[in-house]
Amino acid sequence: MTIQKTLLSLSILSAAIAVAPGSLAQGSLQSVDYANADNWLCRPDSLRACAVDLSTTVVNADGSTRVESWATWPDAPVDCFYVYPTVSLDNTPNSDMTPGPEEFNVVKSQFARFRSQCRTFAPIYRQISLTALRAGLSGGQSAAPDRDLAYQDVVDSWNYYLDNFNNGRGVILIGHSQGAGMLSNLVIKEIEGKAIQGQIISAMLLGATAQVPDGQRAGGTFKRMGACESDTQTSCIVSYVSFRSDVPPAANASYGRNGQGSTAICTSPAQLVHGHNELDAYLSNTSAATPWVSDGTTITTPFVQVPGLLRGECVNEGGHHYLKVTVNSDPADPRTDTISGDVMNADGTVNAAWGLHMIDVNLGMGDLVTLAGRQSQAWLNR
Repeated sequence: MTIQKTLLSLSILSAAIAVAPGSLAQGSLQSVDYANADNWLCRPDSLRACAVDLSTTVVNADGSTRVESWATWPDAPVDCFYVYPTVSLDNTPNSDMTPGPEEFNVVKSQFARFRSQCRTFAPIYRQISLTALRAGLSGGQSAAPDRDLAYQDVVDSWNYYLDNFNNGRGVILIGHSQGAGMLSNLVIKEIEGKAIQGQIISAMLLGATAQVPDGQRAGGTFKRMGACESDTQTSCIVSYVSFRSDVPPAANASYGRNGQGSTAICTSPAQLVHGHNELDAYLSNTSAATPWVSDGTTITTPFVQVPGLLRGECVNEGGHHYLKVTVNSDPADPRTDTISGDVMNADGTVNAAWGLHMIDVNLGMGDLVTLAGRQSQAWLNR
């Protein structure tokens, strides 16, 4: 099953996934032993989900193709700590600690490429499952998911990482959707205002909404860490939600929604690293609704790049601050003029409340990886 399919049900009250301040796990289930490498999807001594084929075919506008090379950096001087989004297909309200193909696939899609810049850490956690979210919509749920349990697993894995692997190294936090919600709470409760904040290179909280007071870069959701304004700024937040330019956020869309006197954070990674809006996207080859090239060229790599096809600009429109994604289609050239990745309604139309949520990370992947490298170097040179 592809990551796009498993993420389809993310269109369910994403804001409710984030753990509200208050009591933590109730102790009804045993704590996870994060000394056991089997409880991690990625760890430097057990790469597992991060040891994958990330080969990419670059498809140019003229239809020509080439395969892009890629290399890891096993001795990278900084770390990346990732919490994955809602993907578990377990039939319980909270997932178990046995990862399925969906957990492995999302790491491949969203995180493994960061191995070119950092050592990678991705804990398994007892997240709120897709089963629970679907049941919540239908009203057929008999047991409520334990949000505190999911968050406590993230805290426990973070503390194990700090005690056993960090050794004063800089670290980039990376999360999407439910994972971004978990990391947002980690920043608020465990990082801001504490010594460890000085080791946070940046927090990439994608596909989730954080706010700052109108006209400001800091304050609001995070009291001390503001939105990143350059590719060399550290201890700052990278966050955006994405919608098509021709399907803007619906009035009821929770993603990117501004508040009373506050604005949702939108930090375009392309602007931060290049000063322009062309997105360096890595799209899944398995998700292509149409051939990438009209002449029938077969592409077998797991990922595809389409330079010049996608543009993303942070705009503040209709009460939402979001990454407005334009497909620069040209029917005269042989390259595809469409991409997939929308959350869809039952009638086949794009769900304007959720937009391109399924590929938030893929759209900016190349820019995010470049940004991780530049911010890491700035942190090391501080």
